[in-house]
Amino acid sequence: MKIGILGGSFNPVHIGHLMLASFVKQFGGFDEVWLMLSPLNPLKVGSADLIPDVMRLKMLDIAIGNFPGIKVNDIELSMPRPSYTINTLRYLSKRYPRHQFKLIIGADNWKVFDQWKDSDIILVKWGVLIYPRPGYPIGQVFVDGAEVIKAPIADISSTFLRKALARGKDMTYFLPAGVYDYIKENKLYGSGSDK
Repeated sequence: MKIGILGGSFNPVHIGHLMLASFVKQFGGFDEVWLMLSPLNPLKVGSADLIPDVMRLKMLDIAIGNFPGIKVNDIELSMPRPSYTINTLRYLSKRYPRHQFKLIIGADNWKVFDQWKDSDIILVKWGVLIYPRPGYPIGQVFVDGAEVIKAPIADISSTFLRKALARGKDMTYFLPAGVYDYIKENKLYGSGSDK
């Protein structure tokens, strides 16, 4: 099976994440796309607004439900921190030797991909599929192991959602069904159950 790995902190997961996962699964030639919850991005060490892993995992489970071909994977939560993608890919390849994995990253991450641990090995052994992000033009990519997919661009971010929730804004249409209720019930990101 060909598996796309879409990693992130998903803090919180939003409709843009799900649109991308669905598009890549259906148009990128993957059998499945795994949303890989990252406990701590090494390039974002010290982020104070990262809510507990178990809550972000719960929101991912709520968001995905039983959608065919899209799965949640929490393997990084049990790995040493900070979490390095190369270690995750090596572990997955060893655990699932019959699967072929490919990393899915945004154009923003592609700009700093050379700063990732063993980025050259990732390109050679697994490959990278790059999707567009607002404000990060990709252009032509002439790097072995890297390809671009013209996925729809949703100009929405978890940072925007956290700020909006803290201000008491109604984010019903920005979050997957059930996730907004979970956020309000647990008063996450400064939201309240009465908002």
